[in-house]
Amino acid sequence: MLNTMRMGEWLQISIPKEWEGRTTDDIFRHEWKAPKKVIHSLRMEEKVRLNGDRVVWNMPLASGSKLQIQLFESEEIQITPYFHDIDILFEDDHFLVINKPPFMNTHPNDTNKESNTLVNAAAFYLLAKGELKNIRQIHRLDRDTSGAILFGKHTLAGVLLDRMLIDRQIKRTYIAMAHGIFQRKKGTINAPIGRDRHHATKRRVSPSGQEAITHYQVIKENKIRKLSFVKCWLDTGRTHQIRVHLSHLGHPLVGDVLYGGKPIVNRQALHAAKLEFVHPFTQEKIECHAPLTDQPVIFEDVDVFSI
Repeated sequence: MLNTMRMGEWLQISIPKEWEGRTTDDIFRHEWKAPKKVIHSLRMEEKVRLNGDRVVWNMPLASGSKLQIQLFESEEIQITPYFHDIDILFEDDHFLVINKPPFMNTHPNDTNKESNTLVNAAAFYLLAKGELKNIRQIHRLDRDTSGAILFGKHTLAGVLLDRMLIDRQIKRTYIAMAHGIFQRKKGTINAPIGRDRHHATKRRVSPSGQEAITHYQVIKENKIRKLSFVKCWLDTGRTHQIRVHLSHLGHPLVGDVLYGGKPIVNRQALHAAKLEFVHPFTQEKIECHAPLTDQPVIFEDVDVFSI
């Protein structure tokens, strides 16, 4: 775990023994895999220091020296703040994890016409705290899907999480209620997903689609109602991935009429129950569980904290 400290607009990191001899450039490029454009901006604007002085980017670092990065300056707000109560699962100077309620869009489809989304609510939350920051959404959930969503609170946090998502270093675990009793209680669905030519928003399994990998495990069954409660975790993040894959198996989500589910509940029965990643600035493991908020309850006797 790294020893870090916030100092006003600056983050200070004490160089650990395992980084000794490496350069600042190497840390940004290979430890964090920051984009070249972001690194160039930090260099040109002199936003990185070593022991309070302008850093020499290719000079070997000594253990115990202090690397300082200007990350927390105020920004001109680009997102329209909108008040909505939000459930914060985790927050520090860099990241925010929110438990998204169902029936709420993650982000506006048209910023000029729509402001009642989770991104707008997060912007209001930060502004109310006196943080003049533009929130960075890392991934999304469908409007009717609930659960944990990860945001970055500054540019470097946002781009590092984007890279971690691409490299499959952010684990997202969902619970779903599906029709039918699974013959195989655990497995992996490796089936590419593409657009449905006959429906504007629908996706389908298609040989010409993008790679999509979903792992699943049945955690509970209701044999009388012929329903299965399924834990799913993703290697990829395609639109409607779990919905498409489980429907492809013959087990559409309850409430998901687009993919063959019956409307016996008021939404598709899918919840992002857990989010896990290693904090790039502190190296601590972050694990967030998102409580269920549906009234009436959709997921009967499912404990998200045991997922």
